[in-house]
Amino acid sequence: MPSKPSRILIAEDEAPLRNLIASLLTAEGFQVLEAQDGQEALDILQRERVDLAILDVMMPHRDGFEVTRWIRERSNIPIIILTALGNTDNIVHGFALGADDYITKPFTYKELRARLEAILRRMRWAEEPLREPIVVQGDFVLDPAAHQATVRGKVVRLTPIETELLRYLMSHPGQTISKGDLFREVWGYDFVGSGNLVEVSIRRLREKVEADPSCPRYIQTVRGAGYKFVPTARSPVQEKGG
Repeated sequence: MPSKPSRILIAEDEAPLRNLIASLLTAEGFQVLEAQDGQEALDILQRERVDLAILDVMMPHRDGFEVTRWIRERSNIPIIILTALGNTDNIVHGFALGADDYITKPFTYKELRARLEAILRRMRWAEEPLREPIVVQGDFVLDPAAHQATVRGKVVRLTPIETELLRYLMSHPGQTISKGDLFREVWGYDFVGSGNLVEVSIRRLREKVEADPSCPRYIQTVRGAGYKFVPTARSPVQEKGG
């Protein structure tokens, strides 16, 4: 049987912009659900199947952050936030709450396509179980299809972007990977200034998999170069010995 078309929720109080995005996605075969404010978005999410959400930050009744938080307490569906030009605080806060990507207003068709193509590519990958093998490295067991990792016996839930980030790190154990390379490989496109977004995502991932996120043993920072995944944590005594 053919798979059902993906259903995408667009929550945006600016009707022209909402209609533009809806038209683009509908033309490509997606089912689009539209909400003009955050409360309507929550109502839709509670009664409909949604595979991806595009959320404006500034909306009446409930803002995009509230909707993002609500979704992340219940689901791992990808979330794209819409934010005003240059509002880095909104972007960073959205990522901290569990958003996967963002679109800056005003945006061009090319920019919109780059972000949508990247996240939809990750969605298609996730829909192919044979391409989602369990990854084992030292203390880590990652189940990409279930969006969860087991670290020394503890199971933690991951967002889609956290799953991809951890998978890429686990695929390169002991290697130093730059922020730029991480962004290109995980998010799927180039973006000048992506370092802050990678830092936020790394910090959130550490909060889930590290016993002490302020002193990480598995996802280590290589000052001035990037990050390194160390599959097995050493005891404090071993660390003192070098």
